[in-house]
Amino acid sequence: MSEPILDVKNLKVHFDIRPSGAMPWTKSRKLKAVDGVDFKLFPGETLGIVGESGCGKSTLARAVIRMIPAADGTVVMFGRDVLGMGKRELQDVRKSFQMIFQDPLASLNPRMTIGEIIAEPLLTHFPKTPKAEAQARVREMMEKVGLLPNLVNRYPHEFSGGQCQRIGIARALVLRPKLIICDEPVSALDVSIQAQVVNLLKDLQAEMGLSLIFIAHDLSVVKHISDRVMVLYLGRAAEVAPAAEIYANPRHPYTQALISAVPIPDPHRTQEPELLAGDLPSPLDPPSGCVFRTRCRKAQAHCAEVRPELEGPEEGHQVACHYPD
Repeated sequence: MSEPILDVKNLKVHFDIRPSGAMPWTKSRKLKAVDGVDFKLFPGETLGIVGESGCGKSTLARAVIRMIPAADGTVVMFGRDVLGMGKRELQDVRKSFQMIFQDPLASLNPRMTIGEIIAEPLLTHFPKTPKAEAQARVREMMEKVGLLPNLVNRYPHEFSGGQCQRIGIARALVLRPKLIICDEPVSALDVSIQAQVVNLLKDLQAEMGLSLIFIAHDLSVVKHISDRVMVLYLGRAAEVAPAAEIYANPRHPYTQALISAVPIPDPHRTQEPELLAGDLPSPLDPPSGCVFRTRCRKAQAHCAEVRPELEGPEEGHQVACHYPD
């Protein structure tokens, strides 16, 4: 197997939280948004990351590319230690990865034309690029994502949500990166448009040899695009496995509950969705031992005492549970 382009080990992101209106001497509390996550990403692969709101999906992605600081861990990207880089070295490696954001319209500058938005990363990293070359690259990317090049001088408010997301994809691709992080890129779109954007990403991945990290709530979307899936719960990985295997044989109770809730267009479906008890615990005060035990149907006394670690083959089916199915 080829070497991973991204190797993340024991990544932690902690925030110091002080209550609103508290006195300056009030001691802050530690919010563990990401609490020791390991994963690898290989060339041409798509890793899907799923979990409830507040489980740390977006925080994890932003920490990997140093949009927010990590408290601990290592991130090796293209053989280079990202967390230990200086500003100049980080600026150089940032040419190799880009990000697609959740809200397609809010991620675009309303005062810039579409051509200026798509060209911005190119001119930021290569400011001496001739104007004619930059314009040609912009038009090439617009055609790749299904936008007419004659729309280059229009503004974001003149486009639909799906078109704005295509603009965001073109902006991410203009540098021809090796890695794209998709932070819930279809959650704000209609179902039919979601399918178009996901299929577009798959086609572009095959054409340009991209590696993707795809974050989403919708497990059916993740199944369609991912090679492997990582399920996060309260800042920790609950299960990691090849996509086909994790959907056919989920072993963690949390993964089983998520998959049971996926809508299936079958009027004769007999399996009822499994409803989890209670709400997601606060990361300010997580449960002892297994963080999922307060909502788990299989929890026992041992679960409150010992935190389970991911077990299983490194590139196979891994699960963090004392009593997996």
